[in-house]
Amino acid sequence: MTLSTLDWTIVAAYFALSLVVGLWVSRQAGQDTKSFFLAGRNMPWWLLGVSMVATTFSTDTPNLVTDLVRQNGVSGNWAWWAFLLTGMLTVFVYAKLWRRSGVLTDIEFYELRYSGKAAAFLRGFRALYLGLVFNVLVMATVSLAAVKFGEIVLGWPGWVTLTIACSITLAYSALGGLKAVIITDFVQFTLAMIGSVWAMLYILDLPEIGGLSNLISHVNVSDKLALIPDLSDPNVWVPVMLVPLAVQWWASYYPGAEPGGGGYIAQRMFSAKDESNAVAATFLFNVAHYALRPWPWILIALSSLIVFPELADIQRAFPNLSADKLGHDVAYPAMLTLLPSGLLGLVAASLIAAFMSTMSTQLNLGASYLVNDFYHRFINKNASEKQLVQIGRLFTVLSIILGGGLGLMLTSAGQAFTLLLMIGAGTGLIYILRWFWWRINAYTEIVAMVSSIIIAGYFNFGESSLEGWQKIVIGAFLTTIVWVVATYFTPPDDEVTLRNFVKKVNPGGPGWVKYSDDISGKPWPVPKGILSMVLGCMAVYGFLLGVGQLIYGQTGSGLLICGLGTASSYGLLKLWK
Repeated sequence: MTLSTLDWTIVAAYFALSLVVGLWVSRQAGQDTKSFFLAGRNMPWWLLGVSMVATTFSTDTPNLVTDLVRQNGVSGNWAWWAFLLTGMLTVFVYAKLWRRSGVLTDIEFYELRYSGKAAAFLRGFRALYLGLVFNVLVMATVSLAAVKFGEIVLGWPGWVTLTIACSITLAYSALGGLKAVIITDFVQFTLAMIGSVWAMLYILDLPEIGGLSNLISHVNVSDKLALIPDLSDPNVWVPVMLVPLAVQWWASYYPGAEPGGGGYIAQRMFSAKDESNAVAATFLFNVAHYALRPWPWILIALSSLIVFPELADIQRAFPNLSADKLGHDVAYPAMLTLLPSGLLGLVAASLIAAFMSTMSTQLNLGASYLVNDFYHRFINKNASEKQLVQIGRLFTVLSIILGGGLGLMLTSAGQAFTLLLMIGAGTGLIYILRWFWWRINAYTEIVAMVSSIIIAGYFNFGESSLEGWQKIVIGAFLTTIVWVVATYFTPPDDEVTLRNFVKKVNPGGPGWVKYSDDISGKPWPVPKGILSMVLGCMAVYGFLLGVGQLIYGQTGSGLLICGLGTASSYGLLKLWK
């Protein structure tokens, strides 16, 4: 497939806009670390919320959705829909606490919450682990999708696609810092929504598809439509729905869905004007991410089952596609080649923008860890703000080289998704409880991290006949048992640190009675927050599933489920006033 001059003009225009934004904010971003990594802590909720959504939409996201739909049906998306639970928990319980902590990064939190050499070690180790190892793995999964997109849509070798896109991403990220990332994210989200909806409408109108009703009734599609997996077959509903909803959402540390908040979600909360803007931004993110965006991707994925029912059909259509990159996830970019000139350019620009958005966020986040929590903390405590920004730019270059290089080695979006879930399996509960239970200490997290990596390594590289979901569940429970035991066999943090933490953050609750001295005198807000979380989840799931039923032509059940979403929204509004 060859892009037309019009298509290339649209793509080039987005590249130019990104560079202009980077240059525009570069002087302000280079002033100090707060400006470079937190955009001056002065961002409004709507811009931050859109930025969070844009970051979660990378080039690999529609590929992953397509992979899930083609192999497991629409209900396979519960693998990531389940993360709404932790997202809403972050909104109504943790967003205020994070903003109140006043830290530059979520890793700096360790020496606010824990004490002694163990806390310092944990901060330094996590800075290197998340800033380099984990961050590079995330960027590699994004780069993998860009490689497949380039080979199929652009007709370029993977390394050429990555070199061009990464160079421009590096330029505006290093120049403009987080503010440039957030502003370009807004443009990217607008492009992505217009592109995905327009592409969906065009593809549904193709003669091969014949409209929405023909798509829904097609023999290749009809058995993939269920929103809830077959409950009569445990081999289907246990891995597809039960494990994500019962275990995965609280047990696994996954980028953008960290239990209790963290990563770039926390970074956006830190950069908010105040607590209320942090909460509103996170709420907007969860609504848009789960209820607004998925259906265009799902309908294109279902359409691909008609145009490319088997992998062999994709291989025949794209003989130059590398054999090790052939998978169900490439059906999405394959479908995009059916788009006309102009629309193809818009969608191509939106997917390139999606790649750049996620990469730029990961670059800025990873550099913030390496600068604030490793270099400044352990290597050069006397470094000036200007020096720290320069070091951050150097780490940005290193990270993008490593992430892009590893992306050329991976083969499947689903493979990378499972690996990320397994590496963090069992650690998530710590991130939820550490705010409310004084007994959790730095050793708890160190032991959990090490055991999680060892268990994930054994399951991935050792001999194992277990399914992916079984590995996640077993890994989560083994890791949880290990860290709970370690908590009781290691000394607690010193009293001064614990009292200072309570005084600054004021998490409240029975877990801090010993150290709180009844600081606020107000009722503990967590029960209300959990009820709000439940109502928020019911609202979003109601609209997500209700719209699905309406698309399928099930008007009665669709309106009923949407009504449940509306009622939950009203209850949430009354509760949260």
